[in-house]
Amino acid sequence: MKTFFCGLILIAAAALPASAQMKIGYINSEAIMQQLPEAQDAQKQLDGITTDWQSQLAKMQTDLQHKFEDYDKQKLIMSDKKRAETEKELQDLDKQMVDFRTAKFGANGELFQKQNDLMKPIQDKIFKAVKDVAQEGDYDYVFDKSSSTLLMYSNEKNDLTSKVLAKLQQK
Repeated sequence: MKTFFCGLILIAAAALPASAQMKIGYINSEAIMQQLPEAQDAQKQLDGITTDWQSQLAKMQTDLQHKFEDYDKQKLIMSDKKRAETEKELQDLDKQMVDFRTAKFGANGELFQKQNDLMKPIQDKIFKAVKDVAQEGDYDYVFDKSSSTLLMYSNEKNDLTSKVLAKLQQK
């Protein structure tokens, strides 16, 4: 869809008469995010949370593995009732681990929500700065160079990244 939109803009630009040329610029949002202290802080928070959750998940995996190994060694001498109880316990532990992974790292998990909570205000701030720079420079379109499907070529004179960063650092 992005490629289609980009192609549509380029076709429209080519169809315009020379007197009504569009002004197009681009930014590199990855470079902006890497240079914004609040974005770096948010990423550190996310990394810390992710590391904690991965450690918890690894511990759960290790515990499950040890319990399974113990069960495997003793299953031949266990009563049917004890074997069934232990197998149920192993299944429950496995389900807990899967549920934990899904709750934390799933599509709508806590990590996704945390990213949204921490990064959305920063992204909104960047979008506003891009809009301000585009309006000040009378740009018709501004693309994000860090998105792989939107930009095939860019002339460095149209790079608005430094202007957007300057706008963000003014505030």
